[in-house]
Amino acid sequence: QVQPVESGGGLVQAGGSLRLSCVASGRTISSVVGMGWYRQAPGNKRELVASITRGGSTNYADSVRGRFTISRDNGKNTVHLQMSSLKPEDTAVYYCNALDLRYAWGQGTQVTVSS
Repeated sequence: QVQPVESGGGLVQAGGSLRLSCVASGRTISSVVGMGWYRQAPGNKRELVASITRGGSTNYADSVRGRFTISRDNGKNTVHLQMSSLKPEDTAVYYCNALDLRYAWGQGTQVTVSS
């Protein structure tokens, strides 16, 4: 089963920026209806924070709208999440997956925002 590989996380101060990347090796992400970035903070359920359809339409959770930008590079089978104006409440493990969750969950990438 395909398992996306996420990268780009780290420790950043509040107000800073990070760019996450997700590669779905061996599969063409352009073939799926849409891709999403999800996050899970300790004690919380995994939540969808940003999505992008095959046609390029994007949608965001209210908590990140205006601060996060999702994009995709079909030629490189990659989905990115540009995160700006980060807040401590953005601290979580970030994962990518298809919107129909057809892929196995990867290891994720840890994002820690200090106040």
